[in-house]
Amino acid sequence: MSEAAVVSRFDAPMLRAQGLKRYFDVSAPWLNRIIEGQPRQILKAVDGIDFEIPRGETFGLVGESGCGKSTVARLIVGLHAPSAGSIELEGRDIAGLSRTQMAPIRQRLQMIFQDPYASLNPRWRVRDIVAEPIRAFKLLDDPAAIERRVGALLEQVKLNPKDGEKYPHEFSGGQRQRISIARALASEPEFLVCDEPTSALDVSVQAQILNLMKDLQRQLGLTYLFISHNLAVVYHISDRVGVMYLGKLVEQAPAKTLFTTPRHPYTRLLLDTIPDLDMTGRARGPVAGEVPNPITPPPGCTFHPRCPFATDRCRAEIPRPLPLDDGAVVACHGVEEGRIPAGPSLAVPEKPERLG
Repeated sequence: MSEAAVVSRFDAPMLRAQGLKRYFDVSAPWLNRIIEGQPRQILKAVDGIDFEIPRGETFGLVGESGCGKSTVARLIVGLHAPSAGSIELEGRDIAGLSRTQMAPIRQRLQMIFQDPYASLNPRWRVRDIVAEPIRAFKLLDDPAAIERRVGALLEQVKLNPKDGEKYPHEFSGGQRQRISIARALASEPEFLVCDEPTSALDVSVQAQILNLMKDLQRQLGLTYLFISHNLAVVYHISDRVGVMYLGKLVEQAPAKTLFTTPRHPYTRLLLDTIPDLDMTGRARGPVAGEVPNPITPPPGCTFHPRCPFATDRCRAEIPRPLPLDDGAVVACHGVEEGRIPAGPSLAVPEKPERLG
């Protein structure tokens, strides 16, 4: 690799998504549509989003169930092909690569799934689960070297190398998630997609896993896309946060800016679901209504049926992302027109080095 290529590689964001879309055809079979006179039905799971993640940072993605967060995760790691748009890994578009072309890139991109038990083969010993990426990417050939590497990975996630002899069912949920993290690290990746990695765990165990992930990020220089519906978790681990609604990013900003000065009405409603432990007495407006059918979304701003600030323009015109001076990007007509002034919504503490 030339010196210029090395410089450009480290100047570019670790990951950049532009105009990213993923549509699913959920229509009835062709003959049924002809007989019943039904049109094709297209589910717009991800409908044109843009974001970038600098090397060594964490981008948090939040939103209600069904907003498209997990589809974004699967697009990034290549489990789904995008319908449109680009996914650039250090300046190289990986969205249209074939399976063979993606093979060496998959070593650098790994995923941690929501359910640690479902993502681990129950018939394999832990040592074989963790060693699978090492063998698949031919990182080591000598069995003794592989065994030492597996032991080191288990120690890295605070497990005992002797645990490699056990099966997944012999571990608790938090320990199984540690095994999943060890398996993800086995290929020596640079980028991890974390799809709700703590949502199936107890609160105390969540803190342990988050501390482990932050420690690993510092030690190994990892970059994270962290997906969660838990706003408190997202605040503590993320450098920048994006808020998704019905396949679109309605707001993204540095984590502290988004939590102290939320602009979009949907972001404000989400923040109102966080318990007010300090009992500040601030006015709260819980999220009302339900997410519309993504197959037949409302015209204009898709949030307008649930928005207390909606106008005729909101019902007819799709809002464009508006960059703001403090680094936030908001897609809202009310913010653009100045009808929804920014203001503090939640007093957040400084991020501690460790949770516990």
